[in-house]
Order: sequence, then C-alpha cells, then structure tokens
Amino acid sequence: MTPAPAPGVAGPMAEGVAGPPAIGPTGLLAAGSAQPTAAGVAGLIDPTEVIGPCGLPADVVAALIRGGQTVATAESLTGGLITACLTAVPGASQVVRGGLVVYSADLKTALAGVPAELIEAAGVVSAPVARRLAVGASRRCRADWGIGVTGVAGPGPSAGVAAGVVWLALAGPDGLTAERLALPGDRATVRAGVVVAACRALADRLEAIS
Repeated sequence: MTPAPAPGVAGPMAEGVAGPPAIGPTGLLAAGSAQPTAAGVAGLIDPTEVIGPCGLPADVVAALIRGGQTVATAESLTGGLITACLTAVPGASQVVRGGLVVYSADLKTALAGVPAELIEAAGVVSAPVARRLAVGASRRCRADWGIGVTGVAGPGPSAGVAAGVVWLALAGPDGLTAERLALPGDRATVRAGVVVAACRALADRLEAIS
C-alpha cells in the first residue's frame, strides 16, 4: 500500500485527476513543481525581521571585522537564529565561523562537548551548561568568540523552568561569562529577545576590549 503523503507534499494521483497545489510554508513551492517560488523564498530568508529594525547584528559584524576576530554559536532554543541574523549581514563571511544547533541534550554533548553528567546535575537550562556551550562553540569552530544559549521559549514551562528563562554565555579573549535572562512574550518574542541580548552582549564586550 502506498503511504499517504505528508501535508503540503504532492503524492501520486490517479490519472486525469488534478492534485492539490504542491505548496509548503508561506507558499514556498509552485503548484505542480518542486522548485521554490521567489515569493516563498523571500518570506523565509530575512531572519533580521525577527529582531526589528535595530542594527545590532550589523554592529557586531562590523566590530568583529575591525578587530580581526571571529565568532561561532551553540544554540538551543534559538535553533540557529543568532547565526542566521549575523550571516544576513553583508561581509559576515569574514567573521562568522559557523554555528552548532544543539536542540537536544545528547547533541549538546556530542557536538558542543557539554558533559552529560553536567547536564544531569545542573539541568539543561543552567549557567554551567550555557558556559560549556559557549566554550564548545569557540573550540569546535575555532573562533575567537563563542556564544552559548539555552532556555525555554514557551509557550509553557519545560522541566520546571518557566517560559522566557534563558541563560546566555559568552566565551572570548577576555574570559567566560553567563547571564540569566527573563524574557516576556510569546515564543517568537522570546527567541527574538535572545538574539538581541546575544548581539548586545557581544557588542559590549568587543567595545570594552577595543
């Protein structure tokens, strides 16, 4: 028996019967085609929209270029959004080394080098884990700076941690820090707030050592 296609994915149709348009998120695919539409792609590739008109990612990229330094990320709840916003800036390839999306606990260990026993003892959303994520990003990607974020985006709590609670860590030439954020709003707003906080924290550190 042929399995039913997933929603939004074109499946085999009876001869002479027109199938539904093959569309994905925001109309990504044109009807009857596996090729993305321009409008669909345009709706997906501007990650800076999530943080509004502020120029923080551009400021960070410019400061890194001036200092001849590089950055990498290890992101949990933001799922790569910090890296996406930084790389949306022209010239980012000079300074952004890459990023680790470590949404699950086991990948925090396998990719970022966070000890499993530390996660068990401190909890996924904790300062020690955020610090190790930042260090892991820096070491794994061979970057001067590492950003590590772990938290709960919502809409509800997770493992006893309230939505909006986030730990943000920075590892750099001047040391290793971690700060706790308590961000209000829905899931998208919390994730956007983490991007803003991470960019602002790195911009401040870069300015302090320039």
